[in-house]
Amino acid sequence: MVEKIIFNLLAFAIFIITFGRFIRKNDTSYVYILGIEFIGIVINFIELLFSVKLNIFFKVIIYLLSIIIPGIILLIEKYKKVDFPEMLNITLANIALKSGNIDRAKEYLFKLINKYPDSYVGHKLLAEVYEKDGKYDLAIDEYIRTTEINNKDLKISLNLASLLNKVERPDDAITMLQDLLKKKPEYYDASNLLGEILYSNERYKEAINVYMSALRYHPGDYDLYYNLGMVCTMLNDFQRAKEFYKKAAEINSLLYNAKLSIGQIALIEGDLDEAEKYFKESLKGEDAESGSYYYLAQVAMLKGDKEKAINYMNIAVELEPSMYKKVQKETVFTPIKAEIKKPAKEINAERRRNKMKLKEKKAINHLSKICTLSASLNNEDIAMMKKIRENERSRDDYQRSK
Repeated sequence: MVEKIIFNLLAFAIFIITFGRFIRKNDTSYVYILGIEFIGIVINFIELLFSVKLNIFFKVIIYLLSIIIPGIILLIEKYKKVDFPEMLNITLANIALKSGNIDRAKEYLFKLINKYPDSYVGHKLLAEVYEKDGKYDLAIDEYIRTTEINNKDLKISLNLASLLNKVERPDDAITMLQDLLKKKPEYYDASNLLGEILYSNERYKEAINVYMSALRYHPGDYDLYYNLGMVCTMLNDFQRAKEFYKKAAEINSLLYNAKLSIGQIALIEGDLDEAEKYFKESLKGEDAESGSYYYLAQVAMLKGDKEKAINYMNIAVELEPSMYKKVQKETVFTPIKAEIKKPAKEINAERRRNKMKLKEKKAINHLSKICTLSASLNNEDIAMMKKIRENERSRDDYQRSK
């Protein structure tokens, strides 16, 4: 009997509170809560009226409908500062999105924002919907509105900066990311995005500063060292680039690109032994491709080992048939061009390079062009470059020892 009294008091109190919010906010969405509460109360009334003994299943249903679900909604409203109509429309919009109905999702969100113009979640989700729909200008407007409502959500600022860059407003994106990093200098994703935008816009020295700052908070990160290697590559600071690539390779020895780049720089410097070493090591990487065999063939030609060069180049062409055309254009391979097997099928698409990000292709292609020039050097040129390099190292060692 006590249980029945407590239940009825709680159910009645929650019903009155919900009805009061329905009247005060003049929002018909509260009818849904009132409806499920009413169903629970009616079932309980039937039990009392007809003295029916309901099983545990119906007991649970009564408590869920009359007290638990409405009570949870009221508590969320109180402590999360989110009204039920907002929760309902957000839920319905998410369901519509999952079913692929973007227009229906927008309808729910428009309805929500019209009623609650300062709905942070509503503007945020609408921005994401516009972004998925390719309507970037509208998405930017919604993201800006979202940051005006709540500027503490750094993820939103990051998304906005990414979108600004996508619509070719890099300066706005850079400014936003710089402000973001002032608030949270250890924010890894912001540092990476800012560095990438600066790199894409050939602001390499600024990109170095961003990546170096990020290293203070993430000292063992492969991507930061590899990105620094690429930036220094584009500045033709090959010695420093090689140091960063080597550090990246130490952190993750299974990745291919860092070792390939070290080999390319060694080839540019005329250190054929080091170049050969790193090209061979790059073949052990999980993403190894024809490029390593191509450069090994180039090293073999510079060393005068035509048979080895032929073997390497045939493997490269077998892995990537489009490599055959490239070989025919380069003078370093002139003595062995006739020995390179023409592929049975001409395939223009590259297997591995297409998987690389644009910034990776940019750095590797930059090194590739210089490697092509290096390949035209004769043995005397290479020997002279090696001697100069050894003298520079001796001088650096002497200065460190002082």
